[in-house]
Amino acid sequence: MEELEMQAVIEGLLYVCGDEGLKLEEAARTLAISEQEAEKQLSVCKERIKKNMLGLEVKINGNKYQLVTNEKTAPFIEALASVPERGKLSQASLETLAIIAYNQPITRTEIDDIRGVKSEKAIQTLINKVLITDSGRAQSLGRPKLYKTTGRFLEYFDLSSLDELPTLDDVEEHDVTEEADLFFDSLK
Repeated sequence: MEELEMQAVIEGLLYVCGDEGLKLEEAARTLAISEQEAEKQLSVCKERIKKNMLGLEVKINGNKYQLVTNEKTAPFIEALASVPERGKLSQASLETLAIIAYNQPITRTEIDDIRGVKSEKAIQTLINKVLITDSGRAQSLGRPKLYKTTGRFLEYFDLSSLDELPTLDDVEEHDVTEEADLFFDSLK
């Protein structure tokens, strides 16, 4: 493998390993080279990234190498991460969120049964927006995942607790989605 190609592969490995880091032994085994050669190549990669003044750097912790943001970039990454994403939710996402809020913890199959359609994409959207989270497994056949709302859900809708959700005492089960949608629409 050529030097430049080796460096590209090492960068990719560091990226894929993320927070766990790339162990020297793993690098050597993956690249089919000796640990000494792997250490040399990782050092070359570290210096090359540092020399090019990128927003990243290679950090060494014991025998692990990590690709991390450098000190100059870190404040901007933190600022981006702290900005809440308030993008609009689709109708399917709002329905799914309402069902979860009122019936948590609840499985995807139970959500699908209430909505009458598949909710997989809406659930993924809500997870990505950190409005719901996995809350363990049901004790039923197949042990499906259970979903519940998060603290971010409360922040997003400016609620201090789930007790502030409107009560549904007089609403039949199939009307829960419609009632909850009206509530969520009023908060937008």
